[in-house]
Amino acid sequence: MKTLLPTSCQVTELLLRWSDGDLAAREELVPMVYDELRRVARNCLVGQQQNHSLQCTALVHEAYLRLVGTTPIRWNDRVHFFAVAGQLMRRILVDHARRKQAWKRGGKCETLLLNEDIGLPQHREFNLIALDDALNALELLDERQSRLVELRFFAGLSIEETSEALEISPSTVKREWATARLWLLREMNRKGENA
Repeated sequence: MKTLLPTSCQVTELLLRWSDGDLAAREELVPMVYDELRRVARNCLVGQQQNHSLQCTALVHEAYLRLVGTTPIRWNDRVHFFAVAGQLMRRILVDHARRKQAWKRGGKCETLLLNEDIGLPQHREFNLIALDDALNALELLDERQSRLVELRFFAGLSIEETSEALEISPSTVKREWATARLWLLREMNRKGENA
C-alpha cells in the first residue's frame, strides 16, 4: 500500500493547532514532516567531513528538541516551520563546530562544501564558523539578505518558498540571493577565512 505524502495544507493545519496548544497535533505532525526535516538536515550537512560526529538523524532530533522545548511559536505555515528548522540546524552546526574548535584549542574548524543546487560554487569549501561570522556581519548590513541566505542555504528552501517566507517577489529573491552570495564570498576572501 502506497503512503500518500502530506499536503502543505495538512501540515499548516497541524502547525496552527500546535500553535494553539494542541500537543496531539504536534505528535501527529512529526511523522508527516520527519523526511522533509531529514532533507533539510542533509542540506545543512553537505560537504561536512564523512566522519563528522553530528549525523543527519542527530541533527534532526536536536532541532526537534529545540523546537518543542522553546517558548511556543506561532506558526504561520509549512514554509515558516521549515525556515525555523533550518535556522535551528544552522545554530546547532555552528555551536558544534565552535565547541569542537575550542576543544582542540585552535584546531582546524569544520568545513562546509557549498551546494551547487542552491547556486553557490560546488567544490569550494568554507570554514563553517567563518561562514556564520560573515552571515552575522551581513545581518548587520541587510537583515533580509542574511535571512534569505539562511533560508536558501541552511533550510534549503526554493526561490518560491523563500519568496513566500520573506513576502517578496521571486525576482527580488533571485536578485538579492546573487548579491548576498557575492558579498559573503568577498567578505570571506577579504578576511582570508576560506578553507
